[in-house]
This record gives sequence, C-alpha cells and structure tokens, in this order.
Amino acid sequence: MNFEKYPFEKLNELLDGIEPNDKYELSALTIGEPKFETPQFIQDSLKKSTNLLQKYPASAGMPELKQSMINFVQKRFNVTLQMNEIIPTFGTREALFNFPQYVLFDKKEPTIAFTNPFYQIYEGAAIASRAKIIHIDLTKENNFKADLSDEELKQCDLVILNYPNNPTSAEMTKEEMVVWVKKALEFDFILVNDECYSEIFFNEEDKPCSLLEASIEAGNSEFKNIIVMNSISKRSSAPGLRCGFVAGDAKILDGYMQYRTYVGCASPVPLQVAATEAWNDEEHVKGFRKIYKKNFELAQELLGIEPPKASFYIWLEVKDELEFTKELFKQKNIKVLPGSFLGRNGIGKGYVRIALVENPTKTKEVLIRLKEFIDGQN
Repeated sequence: MNFEKYPFEKLNELLDGIEPNDKYELSALTIGEPKFETPQFIQDSLKKSTNLLQKYPASAGMPELKQSMINFVQKRFNVTLQMNEIIPTFGTREALFNFPQYVLFDKKEPTIAFTNPFYQIYEGAAIASRAKIIHIDLTKENNFKADLSDEELKQCDLVILNYPNNPTSAEMTKEEMVVWVKKALEFDFILVNDECYSEIFFNEEDKPCSLLEASIEAGNSEFKNIIVMNSISKRSSAPGLRCGFVAGDAKILDGYMQYRTYVGCASPVPLQVAATEAWNDEEHVKGFRKIYKKNFELAQELLGIEPPKASFYIWLEVKDELEFTKELFKQKNIKVLPGSFLGRNGIGKGYVRIALVENPTKTKEVLIRLKEFIDGQN
C-alpha cells in the first residue's frame, strides 16, 4: 500500500533546519489534542478498576458502556437507539479506517467520496480498500459545505462527511443533512458523518445536529444506509481513553460487529469503565466549552476572527501557507499546520489550521505573538 505522508511528518520536514526564536517558548497549535487534564472523576474510575485488567475485553463492549452511549445520544440529540444500533470502538480512528474496508470489500470497483480537506484516515481507508476517490471540495466559495452532483453520487458506494468540520470549522444544518440522507437512500450508498467535534460548541442555539436526527427528520427512522461516529476524546479531554462509537443502520452494524471480532481492537475493561462514567456526565463538558469559548473570544479580540459555532480550529486565510508557517516558526516559535497538507488538488492552499487547545492564559500569550507576526507581514 502506498500511503501519503501524514501532515505532521510533512510539517517536520518543512521546518527542518529552521532555528526558532529562543526568546519565546515553543507553542504548538498543530494537533487537535486538548491540553487540559482529564477530569478527576474519570481518572478515579480508571484507577479503581485496574483489577479488571485480568479480563479479556469483549469485542462488543460492556453493556454498561453501550448504555451510557445510548444515554448520551438520547440526552444530546433526542434520538433513541437500540442496543443493536450502536457499537463501542477503540476511538474512532480505527473505525474510520476499517469500516470502509469492511463495507467496500465485496464491491468489484468501489468508490468512496469524502470531504476535502480532510482527516487523513479517510484517504488511508480508501487506499486500503483499493477504492476510487471522489473529493468533495470545501472552499470559501461554497461556504465549506459538502455537495456532489447526482452523477457523482450514482458512482458512490460510501460517502464520508465531517461536520462540524475539521479543519474548516464549518457546520451543516439539519435541513442540509436531510438532503444528504435522501440522496443516500435514492442512490443507495452508505453515508457516514464523523461527528467527533459535535460537543465543542459555544451556545445552546448553535449546538450541532447529528446525522441521526436528520435521518429521522427524513422519515428514515431505521437509519437505513446511515452511520455516525463519535468520540470521547475532544468531549472529555480524554483522548487516551480511546473510546468512540459507531451508530446507525443495524443491518450494517450486525455484519461489521462480526468483522470486528476478528480485528481484535476492543478497549481494555478499565478504560471502558472510566469511559462509561464520562459518557454519562455532561457537567464536565460544559466546563471545557467555557474554556474554548473564551479562547475564541480572545481570537476575535486580538485577530478580528469571527468565532465558529463549533470545533476548536481557526482556518486562517494567508497568502502563502508554507512561507507563513516557516516564518512564524522562525520569528515567533509558533507551529501551525499548512492547509495544503490537509487537502488534495490545491484545496487547502492559502490556509493554515490553528488549534486553540490550551488554557486562555497561554492562548492569549500566543495569539499576541501571532498578531505581532501578522501585523509585521502587512
């Protein structure tokens, strides 16, 4: 298999040999990893359950964990799932990689479409599936909203959307998602929404919807051809728990569950116990949202950036993203990620992705540095 280099590997190569200004401490705004301590109640739950390391974890996940995920979906999206409509996963990265391989395996000449720019696992899954790729280009001109022609959709076996979007922070309304659900039914392709940023929002009236809600709105209450994936990593500042889920079409998930018993990527039981506690609690998530909201208020104040409705990324338009990244590192010891490393066919060129994942004090300091650099460029 011939995989592309990961964006962070490309970044290391781009910055190789550059001596950053040692007047400043390094600030890495490149990776979507929350820099906050995992809440104590989650840590305590993990510590108290280490005796369960003596048990092999079931591939299907603990019933208590599945129920906590069902509770989350019910409380957050007002969608009631049955036990056979959800599968716990080892985070969502592994599912985003192996789910396409499972559903495309029996297709003679499979075709997968996904948003561009994108989380590189989508492309890796397509390569591993020997699938033809159709890029759904997200640009300023289309407000970073996914759209394909009917002729393109007729070719698709699998479509992966990602809203709230990484890296653009764009959202899709329920009405827009309903259109996609109807297209998935009309042209009989599997539609996935990667919803890992659904819980990083700043106002109740702006909270993102789920593709599951749109499916019900479209009259597809059995979620035929519809799959969502979500994760605890961003929501609970607990990426190390490696806990996510795949939910939706029970018929698809039945076969996928059998496949997963062979993959062997079940989460250790103590991690499942701690994750159960996290999925069942909403208060700690509200605390993280307040921090992210403050960070974007600082970005608006210092950089004049209109805050997104969800996610923790700034998709900053610049003249030359590669030169901007190199000079910013050299002059201010700040690392950002060039948008062209996240896209194909020129998509992402002229942008950098900035992850506001530190506390407001650190965020303010680095944003001041960033402003000084931008002002010096103009």
